[in-house]
Amino acid sequence: MKSRAHSRRMLWRAIGGYALFIIVIAAVVAAALVVWLIAGRDLSKWDLAAILFGLIAFLSVAFAVYDILRRKVFVEKPVKKILDATGRIASGDFSVRLEPAHIYAKFNMYDEIMENLNRMSEELSRTEVLRSDFIANVSHEIKTPLAVIQNYAAALEDERLPEEIRRECAATISSAAKKLSELIANILKLNKLENQKIFPDVRRMELGEDFRECVLGFEEIIEEKRLDLECDIDDVSIVADPGFLDIIWNNLLSNAIKFTPEGGKIFVSLKDDGDRAVIKVSDTGCGMNAETGAHIFDKFYQGDTSHAQEGNGLGLALVKKVIDLIGGEISVESEPGKGSTFIVRIRKGEE
Repeated sequence: MKSRAHSRRMLWRAIGGYALFIIVIAAVVAAALVVWLIAGRDLSKWDLAAILFGLIAFLSVAFAVYDILRRKVFVEKPVKKILDATGRIASGDFSVRLEPAHIYAKFNMYDEIMENLNRMSEELSRTEVLRSDFIANVSHEIKTPLAVIQNYAAALEDERLPEEIRRECAATISSAAKKLSELIANILKLNKLENQKIFPDVRRMELGEDFRECVLGFEEIIEEKRLDLECDIDDVSIVADPGFLDIIWNNLLSNAIKFTPEGGKIFVSLKDDGDRAVIKVSDTGCGMNAETGAHIFDKFYQGDTSHAQEGNGLGLALVKKVIDLIGGEISVESEPGKGSTFIVRIRKGEE
């Protein structure tokens, strides 16, 4: 509605501009006619022509000067500001902000361009901050496993190293290489998802069966950590991409296991809620406060630094991106010291 009202205002202003131009021409012609009617009988035709020419010339010059001043103030001045701003943005200065000459209700085209430039500059500034943070975080995450691999590989070069320590070094190198491989794989997945280079391959599937298989894949880790697993999984048929859903389940279950102390409890459920399937993954781990909960879906964010060595802060960012792509919803209920519950709602859809 605002856009339509603004377009109407711009149209009326354009009509007003053309009307003013016509009025100026009419005024010049009318002035010439008035002089001719008043003085035409008492003057020779050459004197009358000279007077009319001088009058028309004077009025034309006056209106030309007015138009030049008007253009300098209302056209050239805002255009110069816009050109200066675009030049600074092009050179990488995203702090540029322009002040429109009018209030919103009286915006002209130049004011609208300035507002669009302000929004563009603000968005570019946010993108640049995210890009810088992303590069810094990736560099840090890559350096850590690389340093481990380099140090332990150097230790293995010592021929006097006992066999038992040699095996431990090899296992540490393998673990660091696996973490590095997972980091790179997650970065590539996230990049493809953010640039929409991966499209869902949807089909009719049994979500309950898929969810159970995913839970069973963590059975060994759950037993090693002596966790109590409780499942309440119903059979729900939905139209979705199984590969996308696996990203969600694997990351949520992995986090639940990681943040639940030995002997703790994990609860998973799947229920049919009309046109949606509702999945819950709960744990009795460390939980989180509201501030941490507000950032857990940000890339590389790790609220509990005591578990930082077990992940790279990309899992939940991947989950959120996938859920956004499939049109689902995710929320979290958590309290420090009492665990967390992630709730995912997915439309069952139609083929």
